[in-house]
Amino acid sequence: MSQTDPTITMRQGETLDVAALDRELKTHLPDLTGTPEVTQFPGGASNLTYRLAYPDQVLILRRPPHGPLPKGAHNMVREAELMQALHPHYPKAPSVRLIVTDSPLLGCDYYLMQAIPGLILRRTPPTDLSNEQCRHLCQVFINGLAELHSIDVTTTGLSALGKGEGYIERQVSSWTERLARAQTPDVPAFDDVGQWLAQHQPEEQPACLIHNDYRFDNLVLDPSDFHVRGVLDWELATLGDPLMDLGTALAYWVEAADHPAMLAIRPQPTHLPGMMKRDELVAAYVEARGLAPVDFRFYTVFGLFRLAGILQQIYARFYQGQTQDKRFAGFGSVVAHLHQRCQELIG
Repeated sequence: MSQTDPTITMRQGETLDVAALDRELKTHLPDLTGTPEVTQFPGGASNLTYRLAYPDQVLILRRPPHGPLPKGAHNMVREAELMQALHPHYPKAPSVRLIVTDSPLLGCDYYLMQAIPGLILRRTPPTDLSNEQCRHLCQVFINGLAELHSIDVTTTGLSALGKGEGYIERQVSSWTERLARAQTPDVPAFDDVGQWLAQHQPEEQPACLIHNDYRFDNLVLDPSDFHVRGVLDWELATLGDPLMDLGTALAYWVEAADHPAMLAIRPQPTHLPGMMKRDELVAAYVEARGLAPVDFRFYTVFGLFRLAGILQQIYARFYQGQTQDKRFAGFGSVVAHLHQRCQELIG
C-alpha cells in the first residue's frame, strides 16, 4: 500500500514566503542545506500544517490558523514542548527540531518536527481495503489507544502535563462555556445537553495521558502490517480520564448507516465494510485494558457535545467572516445534527 500522504499547493490566504522562511529556519538550524519544496497538508480544520522537503530531509511545520483565536487555543509551544517531554518515553510522538515564538515572519508561534514516513488513512484510503484488513485496522487502532493510556506518567515524569483529578467536571464546564460563546443564531443552543452532562458525571477512572484527538488521520501506519509508527497532533493532549478520550475518539467514528451530515465530514474511512461499530470498539478497549464493562452513554454524549463545540467554534469564525474557507460553510448543519443525536441519547 502506498506510503504517501498527499499534499497540495498552498491554499490562497495560507501561503508561506518560502525564501524568507528558509532564511529564518537556517538561522536556527545551520545543518539545513538547499531550498525546500513547500506544500500543504489539506486535512484538518484547525492548525495549518506544511511539508518542507529539503534535499536531504523532510520536516513538518505547524502553525495556528489565521484570524482571531479562542483564548488558550492553538498553543503551538505547549504542543511542541509536550512532544519533547513525551518522545523519550514514547517514540511514536514526533521528534521536535525547533520551536519559534512570535516569529516576525509568520506573526505567530510555530514549530518544526521531523517527518515520520508511512501511511495515513484519511477520508479515502489510497487503495481498496478488504474486510479482514479493516477489522485488523480497528484492532490496531484500539490497541494503540490502550497502549498510550498505559504509559506510566509518574515514572516518566509526565505527571506535570495536566491536573488529572476533576477532569470530567472541567471538560463539561469548559465545553459548555465554549459552545455558548460561539453560538450563532442559525444553530441550536446546547444548554440542555450541558445541563444533562453536568448532572450525570460518572466516577472518574484513574487519570492517565490522553490524546484528545485520536483518529486514523492522526496515526502514521506501517504500510505492510499497519502497526503504528507515529501518533500526530498532540495539541489537546493532557492528563485525564481515559474513557473520555475514547468517547472523544468515537465521536469521529462515522459508520455507514450514520446521518448524511456525518458522512459528509468524516475524516477517516471508518464507514467501510469490515470496520468495527462504535460499541465493538468500546468492548475491544475494555478487553485491551482489562476493565470492567462500563455504561458508555455519558462518554458518547460528551464526545458528540465536544465535537459540536469544536465545529461550532470553526463555524462561528466562518459565519462572522473571519475565514472564507468554504469547507466550513456546512458545519452549522452538522452541529444541529449533533444536537439532535445528543437529545436522542439523553432521552
